[in-house]
Amino acid sequence: MFRLMFFEPRIPPNTGNAIRLAAATGCELHLVEPLGFDLSEPKLRRAGLDYHDLASVTVHPSLEAAWAALQPERVFAFTAHGTTSYAEVSYRAGDVLLFGPEPTGLSDEVLADTHITEQLRIPMLDGRRSLNLSNAAAVAVYEAWRQVGFDGGR
Repeated sequence: MFRLMFFEPRIPPNTGNAIRLAAATGCELHLVEPLGFDLSEPKLRRAGLDYHDLASVTVHPSLEAAWAALQPERVFAFTAHGTTSYAEVSYRAGDVLLFGPEPTGLSDEVLADTHITEQLRIPMLDGRRSLNLSNAAAVAVYEAWRQVGFDGGR
């Protein structure tokens, strides 16, 4: 399955929603510290409802530690500055879908990381900065999962 990665997330409900997304789709959720909240925070727990035990969630102390643990073959960084649409990629199981912190997104330093295969964008109307983090993650995960035939889904 796919690996969804949030780099330094700041807003607890977005990560709670991503926990539900991971539980519903079977993707792994990887969080890279520092986090802008405690994982026991009520807003995060409420957004994740009773899905916490059904989701694979791993916290990594740094991006380097995440790369060492995951050994990714392909990493797609989602950014409003990407030139390739997320829908133009042929996803494969094991791909990492990387998203940056709210409200800044991924820094130039992270986007320059040699692990990044490609920078992708989710199309929006002109004059709009970005989607909500958990909504953008859901768009990407479901497209990747759709491409592999919703393997394991019903």
